[in-house]
Amino acid sequence: MDVIYLFGYHHLQHMSTFLPVLYTAVFLVGIIGNSILIVALVFKRRIQRLIDVFIINLAASDFIFLITLPFWVDKEASDGSWRVGSFLCKASSYIISVNMYCSILLLTCMSADRYLAIMYPSTARRVRTRSYASGLCICVWLLSCCLGMPTLLSRELKEHYGKMYCTDKEMTEPKQIASLMILILAFFLPLLSILTFYCSITRKLCMHYQKSGKHDKKLRKSIKIVFIVVAAFVISWVPFNLFKLIAVLLGLLKPPDCFPDLVAQLGMKVSSPFAFANSCANPFIYYCFDNYIRRAMLRCLCPWVKISNSSNNSDTLDTRLSHSLSNFVAGEYATRKRKRSVSL
Repeated sequence: MDVIYLFGYHHLQHMSTFLPVLYTAVFLVGIIGNSILIVALVFKRRIQRLIDVFIINLAASDFIFLITLPFWVDKEASDGSWRVGSFLCKASSYIISVNMYCSILLLTCMSADRYLAIMYPSTARRVRTRSYASGLCICVWLLSCCLGMPTLLSRELKEHYGKMYCTDKEMTEPKQIASLMILILAFFLPLLSILTFYCSITRKLCMHYQKSGKHDKKLRKSIKIVFIVVAAFVISWVPFNLFKLIAVLLGLLKPPDCFPDLVAQLGMKVSSPFAFANSCANPFIYYCFDNYIRRAMLRCLCPWVKISNSSNNSDTLDTRLSHSLSNFVAGEYATRKRKRSVSL
């Protein structure tokens, strides 16, 4: 078992050579991308779409997290040693936890908002307001700050062979159970909700495509965009949280063999760069696939250049899905109503 541990540790040592470079790139790209996205959506002249409220909050969450990334660059560059004190050990770990919960909850709100707008347009017109979106975002921030408290309380500095390490305290069984419940209820359950909402939307989109009999490139592109947005978060955060789930379960079960726990710890270490990289991905996803945000960001970067408005401002992922599927759902409802009247 010692051989296996040394083998794993030897390979983790190699990560210290490229993780500082990777984290530095994520920091620079993410800070620039999210700053442009926030400025473009907050200070642009046109009225914001409802979905922009969620996007701004998501970008703000990523931006706050990215500010702490230089501390983790220093940690990796110093072979895992934490050299910036106990306060920043706790605070930066807390911010990472808040960012994760804030991201998953905001994505859940966005997917629920899209589902409501598409599947129940009449109800959506009554409840989907700016105050509705702002209120949801405030609740998400408050809930995320509360969910991150266990991380804040569990982190500490430990000295080992003359070096200080930012690590977790030894957890009692009740705390492990609480950590397991939070992970399931605040991460995996919202993730399941997101996938359910988008699968329902995509199923309706596919039905519309099949019944129309037309090769609608916009509709097919919309399906791809939906999966890209969801896949980016899944690829970034799911591996880390799966290994974290395994580690918590092993802590509760206390198996005699420590090899599974070693695998879980190595898995968390290897998958954490993917989680960190998610904070710089969203601006590029929206720039590439949302014409409205692309024009706003280009106006922010090049205000002296006239941006073509050849395509309508409503020609975006959200409104394309809403218009296409709302009409389809309304058509289905009218057809069922006619059939009932004829049968009577």
